[in-house]
Amino acid sequence: MLPPWIGQYDTTRKRVNALIHCNNIQYPCVVAHIYLSSAMNEKPSQLTSVMVTVRPVTNYREMGTFIDLPWRIYADDPMWVPPLRLERRLHFSRFNPFFKHGEWQAWIAYRNNQPVGRISAQIDQLHRHRYGADTGHFGSMECVDDTEVCAALVHAAEAWLAARHTKHVSGPFNLSINQECGILVDGFDTPPMVMMPHSPKWYGRLLEEQGYQPVKDLLAYWVDVDFEAPRVMRALVGKFSKRVQLRTLRMDNFSAEMEILRDIFNDAWSENWGFVPFTEAEFAELGNSLRLLVPEYFIQIAEVDGVPAAFMVGLPNLNEIFAKLNGSLFPFGWIRLIRWFKDRAVRTGRIPLMGVRKQFQNTPLGMALAFMVIDAPRQSALSAGIKEVEMSWILEDNKAMRGILDLIGSRQYKRYRIYGKTL
Repeated sequence: MLPPWIGQYDTTRKRVNALIHCNNIQYPCVVAHIYLSSAMNEKPSQLTSVMVTVRPVTNYREMGTFIDLPWRIYADDPMWVPPLRLERRLHFSRFNPFFKHGEWQAWIAYRNNQPVGRISAQIDQLHRHRYGADTGHFGSMECVDDTEVCAALVHAAEAWLAARHTKHVSGPFNLSINQECGILVDGFDTPPMVMMPHSPKWYGRLLEEQGYQPVKDLLAYWVDVDFEAPRVMRALVGKFSKRVQLRTLRMDNFSAEMEILRDIFNDAWSENWGFVPFTEAEFAELGNSLRLLVPEYFIQIAEVDGVPAAFMVGLPNLNEIFAKLNGSLFPFGWIRLIRWFKDRAVRTGRIPLMGVRKQFQNTPLGMALAFMVIDAPRQSALSAGIKEVEMSWILEDNKAMRGILDLIGSRQYKRYRIYGKTL
């Protein structure tokens, strides 16, 4: 199901103004048919090509087109991994906890009635509470290598955001920083890991042509699971071993355990760039996925003097399975998933969540905690056949974490970029 959108169209003099009801908020949305006008009342000389139409997504069928568009963009890219269409339906539906504090709109660009691009714009009230009431985001951007198409999409998103008093735009966020974010700018020769984006090489250039500038780079590291623990880390672990106790998640008290992880994460990341706290509902939804998909040893909690102080969550790289399903669980995708659960046939993993409480950061104990939660599940992972994992994403200026990753012999192999613009 989708958010309750109702579209009503009024066509006048080759210009389409759409009035759409989304999450009980009415707003004007400009669609480029013969031309696209932004909220800044552009002059005719600034209007886009007659060939590009940008229409808001207003119903179930159009959302299907929005979800399917990446299959066109990546048709010749062997590295792209198709998402599950069912999962994308749920992600963009009212069941996503993001919509308890955020609103959004999606658009599709057409040329000769064929979809050639898409984009979304969203307002996150949690982000505005921390960073100002004039912030907004774009996301879900996919388009052909065409300046006019990108311009039309970006102008539509900016017009919607400007109508909501946005001056500072950043993205892509799909839909928030706690979900997929960034454009791939380095590392195109390998497929993305689970819950990480993939991009064509031209996205950065197209955005910069529209006045967007790099804001922050996010890094992905490749780690061999059978690395040899460096001597300095072994010494730190030995120094604090009497104070630190490692354990896995207590499945018989799952909800309370997830709240412990959320509390550590929100504390650990609270001063990082772009941080937006996980809500209880968002982390509960994440927990439902973890409960189904993640082996017990993939979640590690470190306690200092009996108090939870750090954690790490690992994921099997389900993209190894999804790459074979082409977005569908029917008719035989379910069989492949069941076979994976039975055989644990995945050979790579990803560590998407990790945190050390703020009071221990930039201290020897904090470094020991970070290393210990990474190190603890290694033997179990190797026994299950997982040979390599991705650590992502890591802020480029997170020198402490990058230092630990360098010590264990990992290598930076992908770079993602967040872009920003002042309207």
